[in-house]
Amino acid sequence: MSSSYVFPVRDVVGLPVAGADAQFPVRRVYCVGRNYAGHAREMGSDPDREPPFFFCKPGDDAAIVPAKPGRVTELPYPPQTSNYHYECELVVAIGKGGRDIPVEQARQHIYGYAVGFDMTRRDLQGQMKEAGRPWEVGKAFDYSAPIGLIHRAEDVPGIEQASIALSVDGQVRQSSSIAHLIWSLSETIANLSTLWELQPGDLVFSGTPEGVGAVRRGQTLVGEIAGLTPLVVKIV
Repeated sequence: MSSSYVFPVRDVVGLPVAGADAQFPVRRVYCVGRNYAGHAREMGSDPDREPPFFFCKPGDDAAIVPAKPGRVTELPYPPQTSNYHYECELVVAIGKGGRDIPVEQARQHIYGYAVGFDMTRRDLQGQMKEAGRPWEVGKAFDYSAPIGLIHRAEDVPGIEQASIALSVDGQVRQSSSIAHLIWSLSETIANLSTLWELQPGDLVFSGTPEGVGAVRRGQTLVGEIAGLTPLVVKIV
């Protein structure tokens, strides 16, 4: 028996995959907070290796902005903010689900990787922190998650040592290495799977290095991780 709905159902978001015709279907979007010591310090926190914490972004086509290879992706400046920040991150695409995944088995659950921006309404996030309220208005708004081309894990075997950088109008603002993560990709997946059962289609934003900052309309952001297709975004 087929189901009917009271209004049209939105399509699943598909992200392009390098060298493949099929797209990666998005289910959920998880983000790791303060996973680089330098970024933790610039946000006023102690970078001690305490258990990682997570927050989420919507997995729908309102929040996720798939990049089109070879083209500049336009990103609307969001409402209700005057302090709109970039955060360049390595995004991990999950291809095999599981709960309580052992660290030594975590890489078996990775389908691939992409460059992503965790766009943030920093002023609204700060207000929520001060009030002890959730961060959604600062992190989970429309067009908050532009994501580049996904590359399969077997095609980028050295990703955990790769350089990561972001420039604004040609000026480098963030520059670090994936090797500087406080919690490695495998450790992050293992920790995350104790809180949620991961499923194919999940995305994990692994954290951003120091150097985050505000952007204005008309500026162009370029995020680069060695071995992956750069993500180029213009704020409009």
